Amino acid sequence: MVQVAPEEEPNRVNPLSVFGVIWSELSGGIGPWGTFRPLVALALSLIPFLFLGQHFNRQHSKAASWFLIQLPLIVSVVLWPLFYFWSIGDAWWVSSRIVASAQNE
Repeated sequence: MVQVAPEEEPNRVNPLSVFGVIWSELSGGIGPWGTFRPLVALALSLIPFLFLGQHFNRQHSKAASWFLIQLPLIVSVVLWPLFYFWSIGDAWWVSSRIVASAQNE
C-alpha cells in the first residue's frame, strides 16, 4: 500500500530574517563590532602624530615608542610619511587579527 504524505505549507520567510542572513554574510558571522573594529582602528590611525590606532588596539607601548621614533623623522620629509602610512596599515592588520582570534575562540 502506498501512502501519500500530506502537502506541507511552504516555509514562510520573515523579511527581518532575510536581513539577518544578509548581515551575517556581509559581516562574516563575526557580528557588528567585529566588522567595524578594523574600520575604527583605521579611522583613529588617520590622525597624525598620535598613533591612536595602536592605542585603540591596546598596544600602548608600541604607540609610545613609535611616537618617540617619529620625533627625529619629522625632520626628514621622506621617512615620516612612510612611517605614518605604515602605522595606518599596522593598526588595520592588528585589529583584524584581534577579530580573527576572537572568532576562533
